[in-house]
Amino acid sequence: MKSKGFVYLVGAGPGDAGLLTLRGAELLRRAEVVICDVLANPELLRLAPATAEIITRGNHKREGGLSQDQLTEAMLDRARQGKIVVRLKGGDPYIFGRGGEEAEALVAEKISFEVVPGVSSIVAAANYAGIPITHRDHCSSFTVFTGHGCSGDDATNLRYDQIAKIPGTKVVLMGIDQLADWSKSLIAHGTAKETPAAVIHRGTTGRQKTVVGTLANIAALAAKEKILPPAITIVGDVVKLRGKLNWFEQKPLFGKSIVVTRRAEQASDFTQRLNELGADVLEVPTIKITEPLEKMAIVDALMEINSYEWFIFTSANGVTAFFDMFFKRFQDLRDLGGARIAAVGPKTAAKLRELHLQVDLMPEEYVGKKIAAAFQKFQNIENVKMALFRAEAANRDLPDALQEEGAIVDDIAVYRTIAETEDRTGAAARLAETGADWVTFTSSSTVEHFHARFDLPKLLKKFPQLKLASIGPETSKAIVALGLKPTLEAKEHTTDGLIAAILKAK
Repeated sequence: MKSKGFVYLVGAGPGDAGLLTLRGAELLRRAEVVICDVLANPELLRLAPATAEIITRGNHKREGGLSQDQLTEAMLDRARQGKIVVRLKGGDPYIFGRGGEEAEALVAEKISFEVVPGVSSIVAAANYAGIPITHRDHCSSFTVFTGHGCSGDDATNLRYDQIAKIPGTKVVLMGIDQLADWSKSLIAHGTAKETPAAVIHRGTTGRQKTVVGTLANIAALAAKEKILPPAITIVGDVVKLRGKLNWFEQKPLFGKSIVVTRRAEQASDFTQRLNELGADVLEVPTIKITEPLEKMAIVDALMEINSYEWFIFTSANGVTAFFDMFFKRFQDLRDLGGARIAAVGPKTAAKLRELHLQVDLMPEEYVGKKIAAAFQKFQNIENVKMALFRAEAANRDLPDALQEEGAIVDDIAVYRTIAETEDRTGAAARLAETGADWVTFTSSSTVEHFHARFDLPKLLKKFPQLKLASIGPETSKAIVALGLKPTLEAKEHTTDGLIAAILKAK
């Protein structure tokens, strides 16, 4: 009989994926099962192995959502099967997260567990809204309570007559639905109605929204702004400091939702940069990489590898795919021979340098004729034999331009892009439901596969505010082929160039 598994109750933090602890990230990478709360950032699921079973709670008030009892039973069931389970909970497991109840259930079943604390929205959402919970000029204590308790239970019911008299900041979690009721109760029991108050919706994320008022009018202001859960409320003089300390909402892309269509393995740097600029990023990878259908060309190229004078790589994907195949046949990098190496783009060059390979030529412009001109400037390429390692079904502009200059070009497919249809994080569903401000495209294949999945003209019609950002001319051609026009095209054909163009256009 298989021994019982192990459960980790992991605090996922308040929403910003970067606030997950190192221990939490380590455990997600080892998980066999991840059971994710609705308030945990679904982007964290990308840390889990591709083979891990993912159970998402969803909204338990809607059809298909799991109740707390169902969630707990799923956790116990997988642990009984001997699996490593990460129970991913928003914020901290033991702060209004029912983590204590789940831990008790594990103890009752004699299942081993560990609790990994998480950053709580109590402090994180306040920090991101520019509100210090304590400040020596305003207060030296704070009180935290939930906006709703266990009705009918004298041991847990809130005593507003006592809470109102406690000095310092008051932080209220899960209190939006009853905001009008508890704010009136505090005033009725002695808290000054002029006390500054702030409601922070989806704190620490690119969708953060902050409403500021007084205890007397905060409920009306929140209702006017249609603030819904999840949100926290802060009551106290420290709210006055927001005007000076509001750093997060001043970021240049704050409030902009931006779709990243690169494949998941490549998106992290691009996504991180956008996040750092305050954007709300939806990672909707449209492609994934697989082996080419026709492999004879690469087999032939490897057999005569020493006959080439140039190796040309047009993407980091091509570098990875080629050397995966190369090292299956050869054991020594010196077997590459003496060919020079050209890289299209800095990311491609960086990937080659990881292998300690010198890049001899990196054209400044990434268009077929411009690349051919860069070669011709470097040397006369007439009768020079070149191996062009790139994606299957790539357009003919580059090899044709090189051949026009007299080069002998073997156009060799080392990988194939196919459609990505999985929506592990729910970002694709969210895009289809709510739209976005920008969709970024980094290759013609991302355009084609995105269109196949969403019907791009139809999506633009549904969400007129949606703008299209293209990384360069080849990508723009794919957009134009759909009868559309990119809102912008990056001058520098890199993700940094794409970000610079969005910043300028916003």
